Amino acid sequence: MTIIFYGDPHGEWRPLLEACTRHQPQAVVIVGDCELEESLRRVLAPLFDAGVRVFYIAGNHDTDHPERYPLLFDNHPEGNLHGRVIDLDGVCIAGLGGVFRGKVWHPRQGDEAPVWKTRAALLEHTPKQARWRTGLPLRHRSTIFPEDLEALRGVGPVDVLVTHEAPTAHRSGFAGIDQAAAVCGARLVVHGHHHYAYEAELSGGCRVRGLAMAEPWVLEL
Repeated sequence: MTIIFYGDPHGEWRPLLEACTRHQPQAVVIVGDCELEESLRRVLAPLFDAGVRVFYIAGNHDTDHPERYPLLFDNHPEGNLHGRVIDLDGVCIAGLGGVFRGKVWHPRQGDEAPVWKTRAALLEHTPKQARWRTGLPLRHRSTIFPEDLEALRGVGPVDVLVTHEAPTAHRSGFAGIDQAAAVCGARLVVHGHHHYAYEAELSGGCRVRGLAMAEPWVLEL
């Protein structure tokens, strides 16, 4: 099984397409911040046409603009890995998209109490004029809530946890991501957001691979 993980594209897709031509992966996983100007299926048409399975998680910039949101989330909803675990020929991959925001939860150290535990709780206190599509404000469509970690609890062990935020292996990382890796028994965390390529290991032995912007990383399993 060959999987290519792709660092925050920010609109740059050529390195991914070239890597797919070279390595012929069965699946591609994008770690957020697509910043699409066209629909995902159109931008990555050669991959969809070739039968490559395309997955993604949200980055913070994927909910910046209402006109970009449907190009990703509405265009390819089945590819959204957030809060899910998929099995790719025996390789289990979990997803945790989005970022921590102080108005909801900011577990830098890991023991910080959340302001809101669930989306339903936040929505209940959101005025109608501040809602988007009658639901959460657009910005919070890429916010991590405590309920997202609970959704991953006990689903593992998984081979890879894909996140946008970094764990504590990165100097700007969050213990909340370490906790997410622990609750799903992840052996490897692959993340973006900081545009920095590195390898590290968490205290529990979970490997970490941070991806640079528009960096394709090939994983053979």
